[in-house]
Amino acid sequence: MSAGTLQWIAAALFAVALLHTFSTKFFERLAHERPAHAGIWHLLGEVEVVFGFWAMVLIVAIGLMAGRGEATEYLDSRNFTEPMFVFVIMVVAGSRAILLMAQRLVLAVATFVPLPGALGFYAVALSLVPLLGSLITEPAAMTLAALMLRDRVFAAGVSNRLKYATLGVLFVNVSIGGTLTAFAAPPVLMVAAKWQWDGLYMLTHFGWKAALAVLVNALVTAMLFRAELARLARRTAEEETMPAPVLAIHLAFLAGIVAFAHHPPVFMGLFLFFMGFATAYPQYQDRLILREGLLVAFFLAGLVVLGGQQQWWLEPLLRSMNADTVYFGATALTAITDNAALTYLGSLVDGLSEEFKRALVAGAVTGGGLTVIANAPNPAGFAILRGHFDDEAINPLGLLVAALPPTLTAVLAFRML
Repeated sequence: MSAGTLQWIAAALFAVALLHTFSTKFFERLAHERPAHAGIWHLLGEVEVVFGFWAMVLIVAIGLMAGRGEATEYLDSRNFTEPMFVFVIMVVAGSRAILLMAQRLVLAVATFVPLPGALGFYAVALSLVPLLGSLITEPAAMTLAALMLRDRVFAAGVSNRLKYATLGVLFVNVSIGGTLTAFAAPPVLMVAAKWQWDGLYMLTHFGWKAALAVLVNALVTAMLFRAELARLARRTAEEETMPAPVLAIHLAFLAGIVAFAHHPPVFMGLFLFFMGFATAYPQYQDRLILREGLLVAFFLAGLVVLGGQQQWWLEPLLRSMNADTVYFGATALTAITDNAALTYLGSLVDGLSEEFKRALVAGAVTGGGLTVIANAPNPAGFAILRGHFDDEAINPLGLLVAALPPTLTAVLAFRML
């Protein structure tokens, strides 16, 4: 099989996968109309399955046309660290102890916000937790924020308009909220070492602008839906108690996994020890989100397999842009590609100006909330929250429309300030 043939097949399958993400309702409808094969239609109606399914088609095609050796060689050449890490961090961050500590922090800060009902909690959860992503990584921040919003807001039977607005702001805020440091946001991590960007550089060129946009997005959305949110009960203290050693052990597991986020043997080993601890003390655990984590990992792994063959058209496209157009080009391209993959391709191009580099990364994180595939943590929030939408499905077009206003805020922050 020639390289050109493989690239065209992969590009076609990538395009089909994108269309598939916008067509999941069609497969759910087929499941109801054709109950004899409802299982397979329900499977194809799961957004998290889409890219994994079409990645499987690509590998089968390579195997049939070039042999099993070339297919397995291509798989071996892919780096699946990110899908593995997202799975592990989702499960650990979603444990009862970590969620309890995060809720206590949010509630403590919310007590100083003079807003009625759940307004204060809502604004703090949509701002503070995404910004914490700069320390605990974006996938962990997405998991915590989504779980808290699910239990305190989505489960209260709020309107669909509020649900979509919240989802759009959450995705955008997590995408830009991880830019206060050089290690927490995947698109930043891809270039930080090569371009010698440290924490101070990120904070002065990206972080303060991102923090301002995150706060504006959270507060404006809270004010737009203040009547609905004010009717929800305001909680000032978390009733549940848990022994301090148990909290400390969970926090130590989370810190260790974050510290070794790029070393699968270490963080997978820590995860296995965590599972052992959780099994030994089930009284301190709720149901671990293993299913949701595995689905998200499958989604991201499929994106790694399919995305690995898109460089041939993405890189020339980036090279054709200048520093002024690359920001908006990256914002748009991120909606149809993973933003980390986009910045990684940029890091392969030599001779880029500092202005071009900053514009590329800023554009990549700005567009990270527009679709479920735009940013690696998005599938985690998607998997946690979708059960509270109509038919347990999130309309991709609805997400896109909801994410446009907070994305515009990010554009103003990064381009005007």
